[in-house]
Amino acid sequence: MKAVLNETTLLQGLARDDRKAIETIYRQHFGMVQALVVNNSGSADDAKDIFQEALLVLYEKVKNGQFELHCQLKTYLYSVSRRLWLKRLMQQNRFITGEAHGEMVPVEEELESHEQRDQDFQLMEKALGGLGEPCRSLLEAFYLQKKGMQEIAAAFGYTNADNAKNQKYKCLVRLKKLFFSQYKNDV
Repeated sequence: MKAVLNETTLLQGLARDDRKAIETIYRQHFGMVQALVVNNSGSADDAKDIFQEALLVLYEKVKNGQFELHCQLKTYLYSVSRRLWLKRLMQQNRFITGEAHGEMVPVEEELESHEQRDQDFQLMEKALGGLGEPCRSLLEAFYLQKKGMQEIAAAFGYTNADNAKNQKYKCLVRLKKLFFSQYKNDV
């Protein structure tokens, strides 16, 4: 209910040319459109153009006063952006992967998988937060900072790379337990 009120407020702000509402829409939804375009033969500049066009479509409909949103705002923007991008690719004789062969993935399914991935990442972030030190730092050093075991052993005070590797494994097992216990509770 809160999200619906927030989206209604954003749409009202958009109709009034409220800069804060426009910036919020950009901040919340541009990344999704950018991923769509970049992952399907486009560039970051193409994504900006497509998002701008989609926002213009939304703006004109909201300004008209007859617009009713029957889905989430991100679903609407994604759908419009996807259609605009497909149209542009067709004009340039390029195609989105898989769609050149008639394999159309419904927007709802694609968006649901995107939302599920976001939820999984949030659960993983929460599990990492509950992991504690030094495990969190060790896993971040290996997976995010791409440090080698020798470097990690020196930084964390382990006697050799094999001991660091064993500790990383133990930390990973703890992280998996935390993640899946939260995952079961969330589902």
